[in-house]
Parts: sequence; C-alpha cells; structure tokens
Amino acid sequence: MQDLMERLQEAAGPECVFSQEPMCRHTTFRIGGPADLFVAPDTVEKVAQVIRVCREAGVPFYVIGNGSNLLVSDGGYRGVIVQIYKNLSAVQIEDGMISAEAGAMLSVIAKKAMASSLTGFEFASGIPGTIGGAVVMNAGAYGGEMRDVLQEVTVLTKEGEIRTVSAEELKLGYRYSVIPEREWIVLAAKLKLNAGDPEVIRKRMEELKEQRITKQPLDLPSAGSTFKRPEGYFAGKLIMDAGLRGFSVGGAQISQKHCGFVVNTGNATAEDVQELIREVRAKVKEQFGVELEPEVKML
Repeated sequence: MQDLMERLQEAAGPECVFSQEPMCRHTTFRIGGPADLFVAPDTVEKVAQVIRVCREAGVPFYVIGNGSNLLVSDGGYRGVIVQIYKNLSAVQIEDGMISAEAGAMLSVIAKKAMASSLTGFEFASGIPGTIGGAVVMNAGAYGGEMRDVLQEVTVLTKEGEIRTVSAEELKLGYRYSVIPEREWIVLAAKLKLNAGDPEVIRKRMEELKEQRITKQPLDLPSAGSTFKRPEGYFAGKLIMDAGLRGFSVGGAQISQKHCGFVVNTGNATAEDVQELIREVRAKVKEQFGVELEPEVKML
C-alpha cells in the first residue's frame, strides 16, 4: 500500500493524496468508514494518470463527486477513492454554451447561467450534486433532466483515452446512461441553453427552492431520493401508504417530511440504512406488489 501511495503521489501530487480518509466527510449522508487511499486530482491529465496507476496495480478504485447519491459501508473502502469535485470545478460560458469541469456543482452552474441570461437549467439549481454525477445518471427534477440540455461530454475511457462524445451516444434515459457499463469517467460537459430574462429565471429558481424547502428534509443528512420512481407510481407515496412515515432502524429513518427520503438522524450507520431499505422494500412489495429499486449507490 505504501508503494501504491507513492505512485499516486507522483501521479497527482502529494497534496492530493490521503491515507485512511473517513468517507463520512465526503458523503451527504455523513456515513462511511475510511478509504485505504483517497485522491483528489486537480487536472484531467492527473485523473488519467491516477486511474492508470490503479489499473496497472490491479487495485479497486471508485470515482465520486460530492457524494450526494452514495452510501459507503461502515468498514470503508478497500482500494482507492478518486474524487472529482472542488479541484476540478471550473465553469466557462460563451455564446450560450456552458463548459463545466465534472466537479462543478449544479447549483453553481445554474447561478452562472442566470447571470448570463441563459434559461433551461433552472430544474437543476437545487439538485445537490456535481455535473459529472448528473450526466452519469441523467439527473432530473421538476420536469427537466440533463438530456434536455446536454450537448457533449468529455470522458476518460477504460483504455485510458480522453475523448469527447455526443449526448446521443450516451443513450440517456430515466436515471440512466451507458457511462457505467462502458466504464467511462466523466471529466467535463457542455450544455446548450437558450437566451432568457434573468428576472424570470431567478423567480423560477426561487420557486423551485421554496418547493424543496417546503417538501424535502433538507435539515438532515441524506442521499436525496432513496428510490427510483416505479412506473405508474411514486415511491414516497407507496412508502407513506404502507404506514412507514417515520419508520426507523437505528439512526436511519424514513423522513417525516417526505417518505421518499431516508435520513440520518445523527448516528446512523450504513448497516442501519441498508436494513431500513430492505424492510421498506419488503413491506411495499408485500402490500402493493411493487418492487422498489434503490437510486442510492452503495459502496
């Protein structure tokens, strides 16, 4: 492990590599044990070099953004966590086109779009994730999703090549893209927006913010919506109708405010969350015959 750490330090710089890094610091759930090694590269070239080192060493690795849709086990991660977040978050706007590095937060991009009188990205203004993660899962909210605005994506391929692919190549669907199965890593994205009235854009963003504050448990750590929307149903309503509002296992609880969210009431473990999800899925299946599929990635 010491040899691997030295090679990663050489690839990314000593200031970007950490040993036994607690993952609870890097997930919005505030849950997760230590990663053997944690690397936060600050250029796309360094990302490529870090991934190459991991592949050559045969060491497991996992790429994260700000950890907003992630549950990490209490034992942590045996391998290398590669974080593409604040160190790779530049955003540029030119001729109605937004170019953003994968670590840029959606909220930041939305504010910059508004400042440039560009509309079409308001839906993403309150999603607590990065553009990289949003592209991978075709994130969406309030009637909009990434495929509505995405033009192209720069990815690192499994073979170590940095290439640009069109949005069409990603085959974007509901919470789906081909990126995970092709083992690509998102490095940057380009969005095409339309000219708009900044005051109208601001008001729309304020409306969506108010809806989130009113309906979602933003005061407690969570990973956002816990389950994907079953066809013809709403996960939160199924859970509520099953009588599970406020149902808890240890420190993990079905939110009293929105039953589609599992929240950390202060001392939840990953085991608590997993057991809660198992029990909720079983009860919903038993009562309504609907199979809930977790949206949260489990590591």
